[in-house]
Amino acid sequence: MMAPPKVSPAFEESQSLDEDEAPDAERGLSEKEQSEVREAQRPRAPVVYEIIRLEGERELRRPAASLWWSGVAAGISIGFSFLSQAALAAGLPQSQWNHVIASLGYAVGFIIVILGRQQLFTENVLTAVLPVITRWNLSWLLRMLRLWGIVLAANVTGCLLFACAFALLPMLGGHVTGEMAKLVEDLMRNSPWEMFAKGIGAGWLIAAVVWIIASVSSGEFLVIGLLTYLIALFQFTHIVAGTAEALYGWVAGLITFSDASIRFFLPTLAGNVFGGTILFSVLSYGQVREEIFEEQELRSQS
Repeated sequence: MMAPPKVSPAFEESQSLDEDEAPDAERGLSEKEQSEVREAQRPRAPVVYEIIRLEGERELRRPAASLWWSGVAAGISIGFSFLSQAALAAGLPQSQWNHVIASLGYAVGFIIVILGRQQLFTENVLTAVLPVITRWNLSWLLRMLRLWGIVLAANVTGCLLFACAFALLPMLGGHVTGEMAKLVEDLMRNSPWEMFAKGIGAGWLIAAVVWIIASVSSGEFLVIGLLTYLIALFQFTHIVAGTAEALYGWVAGLITFSDASIRFFLPTLAGNVFGGTILFSVLSYGQVREEIFEEQELRSQS
């Protein structure tokens, strides 16, 4: 996950204001007060874009073994979203607001993964694609596909380990396992088309988490918790968290492998990639493209 890198000098310079360009609000302020005003300003969209792009380039250069083991850890960790949601549901009385409260547990796995800097496929949909659409180079495209393949396979492996542990070992009480079974049933009520459509929403929200975290210096916990809570609240489908549910259902004998792979996995994967890449990544690039080109021209003329 992201540790905000240093941005290029051009972007840092674009954040500062010359004395002649200072807005009217700064007139009459002391030097210290003007400094406080500048420090309080949020980074512009091109700066956020540059932070994520540089992070993506670093991820694309990482060794395969590092990506693999981090991805396996993320697959295991994300299973705790499924488990925590079921545990909360098991402890709540049956009511109309049960789902609203129990969905809070869905954020747990994402908080572990993102704050623990583990490799999550849907996060890499945004970070890995920005260097590619910026450079439009075949070698970077191949690097992106390599990273996606390794991380996705590792995430699925971690989810399988999680599913086997909690389906085959006596680790939980009957109330919690009953709620886990209900969550699997709720997931599999979706048709493949619904899996795809709801996957778009989840892909967009995870990409939004990455974008917002890159633009703030604190509050990551709340950002991750709120936006991933919305995934569960709206019953969107997430390829990794949902795989933990689907594989648990398969290992526990609740669904078939065909249901887990063809009915859930493939359409949800397509939806997450579409929501995080085609929509969020391309629109993010579109909003900063002209500003980036203008700054590149200014650098070449100086």
